[in-house]
Amino acid sequence: MKIKRIETHRVAIPLIKPFKTALRTVNTADSVIIKIICDNGIVGWGEAPPTAVITGDTMGSIEAAINEVMAPNLMHTDFSQYEQMLSIVQTAIVGNASAKAAIDMAIYDCLSQLCKLPLYQFLGGYTHEIETDYTVSVNGPEEMGEDAVNYVQQGFDVLKIKVGKDSIATDIERIKEVRRRIGNKIKLRLDANQGWGKKEAIFAIRKLEDLDLGIELVEQPVKAWDIAGLKQVTDHVDTLIMADESIFTPRQALEVVKNRSADLINIKLMKAGGIYQAQMINQLAEASGIECMVGSMIETKVGITAAAHFAASKRNITRFDFDAPLMMAKDIVDGGIQYRSKKITFPNESGLGIIDVDIKGGVSLGK
Repeated sequence: MKIKRIETHRVAIPLIKPFKTALRTVNTADSVIIKIICDNGIVGWGEAPPTAVITGDTMGSIEAAINEVMAPNLMHTDFSQYEQMLSIVQTAIVGNASAKAAIDMAIYDCLSQLCKLPLYQFLGGYTHEIETDYTVSVNGPEEMGEDAVNYVQQGFDVLKIKVGKDSIATDIERIKEVRRRIGNKIKLRLDANQGWGKKEAIFAIRKLEDLDLGIELVEQPVKAWDIAGLKQVTDHVDTLIMADESIFTPRQALEVVKNRSADLINIKLMKAGGIYQAQMINQLAEASGIECMVGSMIETKVGITAAAHFAASKRNITRFDFDAPLMMAKDIVDGGIQYRSKKITFPNESGLGIIDVDIKGGVSLGK
């Protein structure tokens, strides 16, 4: 089986409610959807959302990396040498992690269809059902409390609370209000998205510990480049600290693992450049006794389906952050993972289980 054609398509889907973090506000889920068409008729799907403030990728750069660099190098390559194909994806161009992830997941989709296995089984098959958290955007304390109650009423028992914007005092008020509104049985995770300095982070987390607000973990409290600061926070608080934006590559993961700069790692396909390198990061972490979460950007069900298949395949991945499709006004994907509130299940079909994608769904921006 060989690659016959690679297509890229732009889509834009309005969100039900603006998604706000310390780094950005998103009103519309923009994305590049790709199709790999093979000479035997198998079609593989991939996705790359532009997240300029995190990955540096834009719609234009994603399309250029795929159409001008990766696609010409991959055309007519044979899936019997898929290690070579995946290596071409990673080495054909520097950076451009999201574009690489889109091609990578489409290759894995095709490959697992060829083997007549769902992708999560092809990759290891650890479990057939996972549970996602739901993210509370950073807003005023009262609005965040109302959002938290709404998500709990929908059946979610793990909430990811965005902080890192405005003052530490305001962040603490946000968390206190959320905890007051939802009670003590719901698990809370905080994500500062690099919004604190190391001293601020230590102060804030210790204050939250003193208030006994039951915080499971704090994600990326300091700037992505500040690995020493990340370690300092990890070493000076009792709460688990998770590295996110600090880790894109296996080499960065090795540095964090070697120095014990974090207790946990958040793997995202859009940072890692796809499943191929995400597996390396997870293996490094597992060998060092560090559990991983798999998260996502604001992606449609194409990208989230690929990430969920990868996450379900591995024993060491114990936390899941796949709520993005639930935030969208429309689902453009026929097939893929299925949601029952917090529970995510996988179709019996081979590959990603995606039957088709409505390229003109939402607000179409054309090919």
